[in-house]
Amino acid sequence: MLKEFKEFIKRGNVMDLAVGVIVGGAFSSIVTSLVNNILTPILGIFLGGIDFSGLSITIKNANINYGMFIQSIIDFLIIAFCIFIMIKVINKMMSVGKKEEEEKSAPEKKPEDIQLLEEIRDLLKEQKTSKKSKQESKKKSEK
Repeated sequence: MLKEFKEFIKRGNVMDLAVGVIVGGAFSSIVTSLVNNILTPILGIFLGGIDFSGLSITIKNANINYGMFIQSIIDFLIIAFCIFIMIKVINKMMSVGKKEEEEKSAPEKKPEDIQLLEEIRDLLKEQKTSKKSKQESKKKSEK
């Protein structure tokens, strides 16, 4: 069992996952700071300075802070949008590099008329070689 555990840990997937969790945790603080310190105040300007976090209802002894829930939803949407934009930018940068590699490695495509002419040439060669082989077999059979 210990041997299996060692093999499991040595696999690249586990290490990649660990690195992803650590980087994700560090990245989370950056995105949270972006939302709390930059985007939420700007959004507050457009919403007229409305702060949902103070909204609540008191029913008997229970204090229901529905404003905090609304604020959490808004924060989540802003964070999700920021991550979406960042991933889109990263994917675009990655695709630009891949396109450049593909353009370098991809052979030049010949024009369609040249491709057709080459196909005709190849067919004529095939016909010529098949005629020669028929003639040779005919000569052999005559002998």
